[in-house]
Amino acid sequence: MPISGEELESLGLHLPIPAEVNGNKNGVSNNPEWDAGYKPCAEAALASDTEEGQVTPLKSWSESSIYPGTTRNVWIYQTPGLEQGDKPGMIWFNDGAWYLSREGPVQATNVLNNLYASGAIGPTIGIFVTPGMPDHEVKGPIESYDKAAAQRSLEYDTVSKRYGEFLFHELLEVAEQITGIKASDDPTHRTVCGISSGGIAAFSAAWFHPEQCQRVISHCGSFTDIWGGHNYPSLLRRTPRKPLRVFLQSGANDANTPFGDWATANQAMASALKYSGYDYRFEFGTGGHSLNHGGALFAETLRWLWR
Repeated sequence: MPISGEELESLGLHLPIPAEVNGNKNGVSNNPEWDAGYKPCAEAALASDTEEGQVTPLKSWSESSIYPGTTRNVWIYQTPGLEQGDKPGMIWFNDGAWYLSREGPVQATNVLNNLYASGAIGPTIGIFVTPGMPDHEVKGPIESYDKAAAQRSLEYDTVSKRYGEFLFHELLEVAEQITGIKASDDPTHRTVCGISSGGIAAFSAAWFHPEQCQRVISHCGSFTDIWGGHNYPSLLRRTPRKPLRVFLQSGANDANTPFGDWATANQAMASALKYSGYDYRFEFGTGGHSLNHGGALFAETLRWLWR
Protein backbone atom coordinates (compact mmCIF):
# COMPACT_ATOMS: atom_id res chain seq x y z
CA MET A 1 0.00 0.00 0.00
CA PRO A 2 1.19 3.58 -0.64
CA ILE A 3 2.72 5.31 2.37
CA SER A 4 0.49 7.98 3.89
CA GLY A 5 1.38 11.64 4.28
CA GLU A 6 1.35 11.21 8.04
CA GLU A 7 3.82 8.34 7.81
CA LEU A 8 6.05 10.33 5.46
CA GLU A 9 6.20 13.14 7.99
CA SER A 10 6.86 10.79 10.88
CA LEU A 11 9.89 9.46 8.97
CA GLY A 12 11.09 12.92 8.02
CA LEU A 13 10.79 12.14 4.31
CA HIS A 14 8.96 15.40 3.62
CA LEU A 15 12.04 17.40 4.62
CA PRO A 16 14.99 18.47 2.46
CA ILE A 17 17.98 16.14 2.73
CA PRO A 18 20.73 17.56 4.97
CA ALA A 19 23.75 18.95 3.12
CA GLU A 20 25.86 16.12 4.59
CA VAL A 21 24.77 12.68 5.80
CA ASN A 22 27.16 10.00 7.09
CA GLY A 23 30.04 11.95 5.61
CA ASN A 24 28.43 12.01 2.16
CA LYS A 25 27.49 15.11 0.20
CA ASN A 26 25.54 15.53 -3.01
CA GLY A 27 27.54 15.84 -6.19
CA VAL A 28 28.89 14.03 -9.23
CA SER A 29 32.51 13.04 -9.68
CA ASN A 30 33.41 11.48 -13.03
CA ASN A 31 36.66 9.68 -13.82
CA PRO A 32 37.56 10.38 -17.47
CA GLU A 33 38.67 6.78 -17.87
CA TRP A 34 35.08 5.58 -17.43
CA ASP A 35 34.06 7.33 -20.65
CA ALA A 36 37.32 7.06 -22.57
CA GLY A 37 35.82 4.63 -25.07
CA TYR A 38 32.92 6.92 -25.99
CA LYS A 39 33.46 9.45 -28.77
CA PRO A 40 30.88 11.64 -30.55
CA CYS A 41 29.07 9.72 -33.28
CA ALA A 42 30.30 10.17 -36.84
CA GLU A 43 27.29 12.34 -37.65
CA ALA A 44 28.41 14.90 -35.04
CA ALA A 45 30.99 16.14 -37.60
CA LEU A 46 29.20 18.19 -40.24
CA ALA A 47 29.82 16.72 -43.68
CA SER A 48 31.46 19.16 -46.12
CA ASP A 49 28.49 19.07 -48.48
CA THR A 50 25.80 19.27 -45.78
CA GLU A 51 23.78 22.46 -45.47
CA GLU A 52 23.38 23.78 -41.94
CA GLY A 53 20.00 24.47 -40.43
CA GLN A 54 19.19 27.84 -38.91
CA VAL A 55 19.53 28.43 -35.16
CA THR A 56 17.74 31.44 -33.66
CA PRO A 57 18.78 32.40 -30.10
CA LEU A 58 16.37 33.88 -27.58
CA LYS A 59 18.59 35.16 -24.81
CA SER A 60 17.16 35.82 -21.35
CA TRP A 61 13.63 34.78 -22.32
CA SER A 62 11.32 35.58 -19.40
CA GLU A 63 7.77 35.28 -20.73
CA SER A 64 6.70 32.03 -19.06
CA SER A 65 3.43 32.13 -17.14
CA ILE A 66 3.91 28.51 -16.04
CA TYR A 67 7.23 29.36 -14.36
CA PRO A 68 6.78 33.08 -13.57
CA GLY A 69 9.72 35.08 -12.33
CA THR A 70 12.26 33.04 -14.30
CA THR A 71 14.70 33.89 -17.07
CA ARG A 72 16.26 31.33 -19.40
CA ASN A 73 18.00 30.92 -22.74
CA VAL A 74 16.24 29.26 -25.65
CA TRP A 75 17.51 28.36 -29.11
CA ILE A 76 15.20 27.41 -31.98
CA TYR A 77 16.69 25.14 -34.67
CA GLN A 78 15.12 24.26 -38.01
CA THR A 79 16.32 21.91 -40.72
CA PRO A 80 17.41 23.63 -43.96
CA GLY A 81 14.73 24.76 -46.39
CA LEU A 82 11.83 24.40 -43.97
CA GLU A 83 8.63 25.57 -45.63
CA GLN A 84 5.02 26.17 -44.68
CA GLY A 85 3.13 22.92 -45.05
CA ASP A 86 6.09 20.69 -44.18
CA LYS A 87 4.52 19.83 -40.80
CA PRO A 88 7.95 19.26 -39.20
CA GLY A 89 8.53 16.92 -36.31
CA MET A 90 9.62 18.38 -32.97
CA ILE A 91 12.42 17.63 -30.55
CA TRP A 92 12.94 19.46 -27.25
CA PHE A 93 16.32 19.37 -25.46
CA ASN A 94 16.38 20.00 -21.72
CA ASP A 95 19.66 21.57 -20.51
CA GLY A 96 19.76 22.63 -24.12
CA ALA A 97 23.15 24.37 -24.04
CA TRP A 98 24.86 21.02 -23.35
CA TYR A 99 23.27 19.40 -26.40
CA LEU A 100 23.78 22.45 -28.62
CA SER A 101 27.49 22.94 -27.89
CA ARG A 102 29.73 22.54 -30.96
CA GLU A 103 32.49 21.29 -28.65
CA GLY A 104 30.35 18.88 -26.65
CA PRO A 105 29.83 15.13 -26.87
CA VAL A 106 26.47 15.36 -28.70
CA GLN A 107 26.59 18.36 -31.10
CA ALA A 108 22.91 17.77 -31.80
CA THR A 109 22.44 20.29 -34.63
CA ASN A 110 25.25 18.70 -36.66
CA VAL A 111 23.64 15.29 -36.16
CA LEU A 112 20.25 16.62 -37.22
CA ASN A 113 21.75 18.37 -40.25
CA ASN A 114 23.56 15.24 -41.42
CA LEU A 115 20.61 12.91 -40.84
CA TYR A 116 18.29 15.28 -42.68
CA ALA A 117 20.68 15.62 -45.61
CA SER A 118 20.93 11.83 -45.89
CA GLY A 119 17.14 11.41 -45.82
CA ALA A 120 17.24 9.50 -42.53
CA ILE A 121 14.90 12.02 -40.86
CA GLY A 122 12.26 14.44 -42.11
CA PRO A 123 11.87 18.19 -41.57
CA THR A 124 12.44 19.00 -37.91
CA ILE A 125 12.26 21.88 -35.46
CA GLY A 126 14.43 21.64 -32.36
CA ILE A 127 13.97 23.61 -29.16
CA PHE A 128 17.02 23.84 -26.90
CA VAL A 129 16.08 25.26 -23.52
CA THR A 130 17.91 25.86 -20.25
CA PRO A 131 16.32 25.69 -16.79
CA GLY A 132 14.98 28.95 -15.47
CA MET A 133 16.96 31.31 -13.28
CA PRO A 134 14.47 32.50 -10.65
CA ASP A 135 14.21 36.01 -9.26
CA HIS A 136 12.93 34.54 -5.98
CA GLU A 137 13.84 31.86 -3.48
CA VAL A 138 12.89 28.28 -4.35
CA LYS A 139 12.65 25.31 -2.01
CA GLY A 140 15.16 22.63 -2.93
CA PRO A 141 15.18 18.88 -2.21
CA ILE A 142 18.53 19.15 -0.42
CA GLU A 143 19.89 21.88 1.82
CA SER A 144 22.99 22.45 -0.31
CA TYR A 145 21.09 23.66 -3.40
CA ASP A 146 21.16 27.33 -4.29
CA LYS A 147 18.09 28.84 -5.93
CA ALA A 148 19.26 28.06 -9.49
CA ALA A 149 19.76 24.37 -8.68
CA ALA A 150 16.45 24.32 -6.77
CA GLN A 151 14.59 25.82 -9.76
CA ARG A 152 16.12 23.27 -12.14
CA SER A 153 15.05 20.50 -9.78
CA LEU A 154 11.56 21.98 -9.42
CA GLU A 155 11.12 22.03 -13.21
CA TYR A 156 12.81 18.73 -14.02
CA ASP A 157 12.49 16.37 -11.05
CA THR A 158 8.91 17.03 -9.97
CA VAL A 159 6.60 14.18 -11.00
CA SER A 160 3.82 16.30 -12.47
CA LYS A 161 2.34 17.53 -15.74
CA ARG A 162 3.60 21.09 -15.28
CA TYR A 163 6.88 20.89 -17.22
CA GLY A 164 5.16 19.19 -20.14
CA GLU A 165 2.67 22.04 -20.29
CA PHE A 166 5.60 24.44 -20.47
CA LEU A 167 7.18 22.53 -23.39
CA PHE A 168 4.07 21.67 -25.41
CA HIS A 169 2.21 24.93 -25.01
CA GLU A 170 4.45 27.88 -24.18
CA LEU A 171 7.67 26.87 -25.96
CA LEU A 172 5.96 25.25 -28.93
CA GLU A 173 4.05 28.48 -29.54
CA VAL A 174 7.32 30.44 -29.39
CA ALA A 175 9.00 28.09 -31.88
CA GLU A 176 6.11 28.34 -34.33
CA GLN A 177 6.17 32.12 -34.10
CA ILE A 178 9.92 32.27 -34.70
CA THR A 179 9.93 29.87 -37.65
CA GLY A 180 6.56 30.86 -39.08
CA ILE A 181 5.88 27.14 -39.49
CA LYS A 182 3.08 25.06 -37.96
CA ALA A 183 4.64 21.91 -36.49
CA SER A 184 3.14 18.44 -36.71
CA ASP A 185 0.60 17.67 -34.00
CA ASP A 186 1.25 13.92 -34.35
CA PRO A 187 2.62 12.82 -30.93
CA THR A 188 4.73 10.10 -32.61
CA HIS A 189 6.61 12.92 -34.36
CA ARG A 190 7.48 14.66 -31.10
CA THR A 191 10.44 13.83 -28.84
CA VAL A 192 11.81 15.18 -25.57
CA CYS A 193 15.47 14.58 -24.71
CA GLY A 194 17.52 15.26 -21.60
CA ILE A 195 20.28 14.15 -19.26
CA SER A 196 20.11 13.51 -15.51
CA SER A 197 17.21 15.52 -14.11
CA GLY A 198 16.53 16.58 -17.69
CA GLY A 199 16.15 12.89 -18.53
CA ILE A 200 13.40 12.25 -16.02
CA ALA A 201 11.81 15.54 -17.14
CA ALA A 202 11.70 14.16 -20.69
CA PHE A 203 9.96 11.02 -19.47
CA SER A 204 7.51 12.95 -17.28
CA ALA A 205 6.55 15.24 -20.16
CA ALA A 206 5.54 12.27 -22.32
CA TRP A 207 4.07 10.26 -19.43
CA PHE A 208 1.65 13.01 -18.45
CA HIS A 209 0.99 14.20 -22.02
CA PRO A 210 0.97 11.19 -24.38
CA GLU A 211 -1.53 13.05 -26.55
CA GLN A 212 1.23 15.62 -27.17
CA CYS A 213 4.43 13.54 -27.27
CA GLN A 214 5.24 9.82 -27.39
CA ARG A 215 9.03 9.68 -27.87
CA VAL A 216 11.59 9.96 -25.06
CA ILE A 217 15.40 10.07 -24.84
CA SER A 218 16.78 9.86 -21.31
CA HIS A 219 20.54 9.98 -20.74
CA CYS A 220 21.46 9.01 -17.15
CA GLY A 221 17.93 9.91 -16.07
CA SER A 222 17.35 10.87 -12.43
CA PHE A 223 14.75 8.21 -11.56
CA THR A 224 15.77 8.58 -7.93
CA ASP A 225 14.28 9.96 -4.72
CA ILE A 226 14.55 13.68 -5.48
CA TRP A 227 10.92 14.77 -5.93
CA GLY A 228 9.32 11.32 -6.29
CA GLY A 229 10.94 10.00 -9.46
CA HIS A 230 11.86 6.72 -7.77
CA ASN A 231 8.16 5.84 -8.01
CA TYR A 232 8.15 5.55 -11.79
CA PRO A 233 9.06 1.84 -11.96
CA SER A 234 6.08 1.09 -9.72
CA LEU A 235 3.82 3.37 -11.78
CA LEU A 236 4.91 1.62 -14.97
CA ARG A 237 4.03 -1.77 -13.52
CA ARG A 238 0.59 -0.80 -12.19
CA THR A 239 -0.64 1.62 -14.89
CA PRO A 240 -2.17 0.59 -18.24
CA ARG A 241 0.52 0.85 -20.90
CA LYS A 242 0.84 4.23 -22.62
CA PRO A 243 1.82 4.59 -26.31
CA LEU A 244 5.40 5.67 -25.59
CA ARG A 245 8.70 4.68 -27.19
CA VAL A 246 11.56 5.18 -24.73
CA PHE A 247 15.34 5.23 -25.07
CA LEU A 248 17.26 4.96 -21.78
CA GLN A 249 21.03 5.14 -21.26
CA SER A 250 23.07 4.74 -18.09
CA GLY A 251 26.35 3.22 -16.99
CA ALA A 252 28.01 1.22 -14.27
CA ASN A 253 29.70 4.37 -12.95
CA ASP A 254 26.63 6.60 -13.05
CA ALA A 255 25.94 8.94 -10.12
CA ASN A 256 25.51 7.66 -6.57
CA THR A 257 24.31 10.37 -4.16
CA PRO A 258 22.04 10.89 -1.13
CA PHE A 259 19.14 10.82 -3.63
CA GLY A 260 19.95 7.30 -4.80
CA ASP A 261 21.94 5.15 -7.21
CA TRP A 262 21.40 6.18 -10.86
CA ALA A 263 22.64 2.91 -12.33
CA THR A 264 20.23 0.73 -10.38
CA ALA A 265 17.42 3.28 -10.80
CA ASN A 266 17.74 3.12 -14.58
CA GLN A 267 17.96 -0.67 -14.47
CA ALA A 268 14.71 -0.67 -12.49
CA MET A 269 13.12 1.57 -15.12
CA ALA A 270 14.23 -0.73 -17.92
CA SER A 271 12.92 -3.77 -16.07
CA ALA A 272 9.54 -2.07 -15.52
CA LEU A 273 9.31 -1.00 -19.18
CA LYS A 274 10.01 -4.57 -20.25
CA TYR A 275 7.55 -6.00 -17.74
CA SER A 276 4.78 -3.72 -18.98
CA GLY A 277 5.41 -4.39 -22.66
CA TYR A 278 6.77 -1.01 -23.73
CA ASP A 279 8.67 -0.31 -26.93
CA TYR A 280 11.97 0.63 -25.28
CA ARG A 281 15.74 0.35 -25.62
CA PHE A 282 18.20 0.38 -22.74
CA GLU A 283 21.90 0.98 -23.29
CA PHE A 284 23.94 0.26 -20.17
CA GLY A 285 27.66 0.88 -20.48
CA THR A 286 30.68 1.59 -18.32
CA GLY A 287 30.47 5.37 -18.26
CA GLY A 288 29.79 7.92 -15.57
CA HIS A 289 27.16 10.61 -15.20
CA SER A 290 27.84 12.35 -18.50
CA LEU A 291 26.69 12.74 -22.09
CA ASN A 292 29.63 10.85 -23.58
CA HIS A 293 27.91 7.48 -24.07
CA GLY A 294 24.65 9.14 -25.11
CA GLY A 295 26.52 11.31 -27.60
CA ALA A 296 28.27 8.31 -29.12
CA LEU A 297 24.85 6.76 -29.74
CA PHE A 298 22.90 9.90 -30.60
CA ALA A 299 22.45 9.42 -34.34
CA GLU A 300 21.64 5.74 -33.84
CA THR A 301 19.19 6.73 -31.10
CA LEU A 302 17.28 9.05 -33.43
CA ARG A 303 17.17 6.43 -36.18
CA TRP A 304 15.78 3.87 -33.74
CA LEU A 305 13.34 6.27 -32.10
CA TRP A 306 12.04 7.81 -35.31
CA ARG A 307 11.89 4.60 -37.38
